[in-house]
Amino acid sequence: MHRVLVSACLLGERVRHNGEHKQSHDSVLQRWLREGRVVPFCPEVAGGLPVPRPAAEIVEAMGGLSVLSGMGRVLDVNGRDVSTFFVAGAQQALDYARRESIQIAVLKEGSPSCGASFTYDGTFTSRRVPGQGVTAALLRQAGIHVLNEFQFEEADRILTQLPQKVGP
Repeated sequence: MHRVLVSACLLGERVRHNGEHKQSHDSVLQRWLREGRVVPFCPEVAGGLPVPRPAAEIVEAMGGLSVLSGMGRVLDVNGRDVSTFFVAGAQQALDYARRESIQIAVLKEGSPSCGASFTYDGTFTSRRVPGQGVTAALLRQAGIHVLNEFQFEEADRILTQLPQKVGP
């Protein structure tokens, strides 16, 4: 059975910067939970950031790949560079996905870690910019399908098209 990496905040875990969650009640997610497919993960917590913590954004709208290459930075609202925490969490997510042979991730859209199609521009003014978060970028770079919480149906279609796993 194929497992799916899912942002922990979408599962009701209070791991977001403000100590809240963004629990999803999507029917596909609920079925995956019953089937035992879901692997919860929060790269920001895994990377060593506390809950709660100051909000953070990728500066100058450079995107997750720029942070991974060392060209971009993630700053918190106080101006502290927290890039190393984001890169460490992304690497842990990838290491875990590889260990568990995970090929699909459903992540929280807009997050500087998990944003699959947009993040915020680094000005803390709620301005969205196209691009992906640090973890989303690293997982995609490794060939993992990365979708957001509005794409559970699409993720489920991809899941059904994967070759059947042999063994646990």
